[in-house]
Amino acid sequence: MVARQAHNLKVGGSIPPSATNTSRYTAAFLFSEVMRTPEQIELSRLQNRLTKRFHKACADYSLIENGDHILIALSGGKDSLALVELLGKRAQIFVPRFKVTALHVRVKERAYISDLSYLQSFCDAFRVPLLVRDTSIGESSVSASGVPTNNMQWGASGGLSAKRSNPCFLCSWYRRKALFDTAQELGCNKIAFGHHKDDIVETLLMNLVFEGKFSTIYPKLQMDKMPLQLIRPLCLIEERDLRRYAELQGYVRQKQPCPFEHDSVRSNIKDLVTQLEQLNPNVRDSLWGAIARR
Repeated sequence: MVARQAHNLKVGGSIPPSATNTSRYTAAFLFSEVMRTPEQIELSRLQNRLTKRFHKACADYSLIENGDHILIALSGGKDSLALVELLGKRAQIFVPRFKVTALHVRVKERAYISDLSYLQSFCDAFRVPLLVRDTSIGESSVSASGVPTNNMQWGASGGLSAKRSNPCFLCSWYRRKALFDTAQELGCNKIAFGHHKDDIVETLLMNLVFEGKFSTIYPKLQMDKMPLQLIRPLCLIEERDLRRYAELQGYVRQKQPCPFEHDSVRSNIKDLVTQLEQLNPNVRDSLWGAIARR
């Protein structure tokens, strides 16, 4: 074919239509690449990578099914914003058909300043309804079964223990309680969290170091005592990609983040992983492989 085209050119023949079309498409692509800034090109490639890994996670772990109503835990950080964006876009595709709702929980005892107008406009952009709930640490209430929530155990996801007075644990537990209650009120069958690959690896190390057990948070978990599944569609995405994507997309950070953000066990574990990378640059992949083989 190539030889025939070359012969036609030598004897004054015309360029075949297929070659002309290919040249036009190539020229158009190159022109578009030249016109875009390096940041726009990086954003496009990063967006494609995140979307592919999101779809792979959903397929590999059967995270989304027809008829699902998924409640998204929206803290306002980069991970949960990316989760709203990815799930919001996915919900607009015909198959599978599912609904998504985002929930932002505010804890009265924590000095967060949530930009609700930004969260609302962000969710609107991806056609995701937003709910906002306030809760309080130590607030006494009664569950649907009549059991005080302060004594309630939450099965597979871990329960509240009177011995656990860690501020991060308490804040997380009461946020989750609000998520579980709202999910059941709305008839949701799944709750989506923005945990990424690094979170899963770090949780493994935390449990090994402090509890002496090989366990972590998993892409999908069925609750023991309620008809809810916990899913983590970002489980195959690395934090550095999410961080860079948030920068390029212009995600707005909370005006006043968690006061314990840089003084927690998890932040110490992050430092430990960084030290382990000096011994093995692929330590995160090695740890993920150990989890995947379980």
